[in-house]
Amino acid sequence: MNNEFPQGFLWGTATAAHQVEGNNTNSDFWVMEHVPETVFAEPSGDAIDHYHRYPEDIAMLAELGFNSYRFSVEWARVEPEDGRFSTAALDHYGRMCETCLAHNLKPVVTYHHFTSPRWLISQGGWQSMATAEKFARYAGKVTEHLGDQIEAVCTINEVNIPRMAALMWMAGGEDESFIREAAQALHTTPEQFAPFMFAGTHQGRDVILAAHHQARAAIKAERPSLPVGLTIAMADMQALPGGEAERDRMRWELQDVFLEAARADDFVGVQTYTRERYGAEGNLGPQEGVEQTQMGYEFWPQATGATLRRAYEVAGIPMMVTENGIGTDDDGRRLAYYQSALQSVATCLQDGLDVRGYFAWSAFDNFEWMLGYRPTFGLIAVDRRTQQRTIKPSARWLSKVVQTNRLEQ
Repeated sequence: MNNEFPQGFLWGTATAAHQVEGNNTNSDFWVMEHVPETVFAEPSGDAIDHYHRYPEDIAMLAELGFNSYRFSVEWARVEPEDGRFSTAALDHYGRMCETCLAHNLKPVVTYHHFTSPRWLISQGGWQSMATAEKFARYAGKVTEHLGDQIEAVCTINEVNIPRMAALMWMAGGEDESFIREAAQALHTTPEQFAPFMFAGTHQGRDVILAAHHQARAAIKAERPSLPVGLTIAMADMQALPGGEAERDRMRWELQDVFLEAARADDFVGVQTYTRERYGAEGNLGPQEGVEQTQMGYEFWPQATGATLRRAYEVAGIPMMVTENGIGTDDDGRRLAYYQSALQSVATCLQDGLDVRGYFAWSAFDNFEWMLGYRPTFGLIAVDRRTQQRTIKPSARWLSKVVQTNRLEQ
């Protein structure tokens, strides 16, 4: 079997600004982490101080042989007040791009990765159609400043996550005390509380997709040739006998409507970690006897190939695996996960699917949102007391694949 990857294939790792930079004090997530009844296990704090340590971090990724780096620009830093843009913040991300290029890493930049400016939430957040216009304005400013240094843009990370949260994770109801306190701290009401992750209504979905489409237009107005796409969180959604109708209903709500919205894009980012099993009564959860990760879902790396096939079937455009990985404290299992996941990508390529890149999640052990620092996804470990970085054996293995552009059997 030929496991050669195409010439020019993008090999990278991924991070999100809030998860690695530290002290993102103007964002809505920072506020939510610090209310008395917070649902966050701990605050992000200094994170891994990537905001200051990015030169050494990028050099480490280049040492491993990657040819690309996917990172995000933090809207709350770039536009700290409505309509007021920070040239200093834009210059910071410009220096990140320059550092990447100096190390032969192509920057793939995400313009929104879950976090938003505080002021946006006080104005209705991701339930207000005005947010789409404001996001497009911001996207145009970022592209004007960075556009000639960027390889590709992911407008919004995991456009379907709010809907997924509403239908699956928060289906039993949200913490009323947290919502009340967070809404007050963000100068809105519990009824109008709509940070990105909490905009799980159909209205929120429509706002998010409008924001993507308007941002794409703004980006293309600044740089028509710049590839633009969105990214989608995709599980391999499997139906057990009798579960086909429920699986299909959920697949439409959580995946297909967003894949259809991506058909006019230059690419779609597929972000995969596991599978989901559906019976007539709904999601069945992990199967007894199947290994689980730190996140509580199944060790199922072959989901990567399955979701690429689904994305290609529905969207029919070029694809990149913009996130794929595993939360585990056993690096041997991380290596095994990547071996199986990459084999499924190689098989998709052999079958003629247009897959143009693969980005491992994550470059570093970092802040995993409401779960804090307990889950460890990184190829590179970080001692948060000293901020010392240590490359894991799984990263060394992946480095060999990247440098040979080939997956050995």
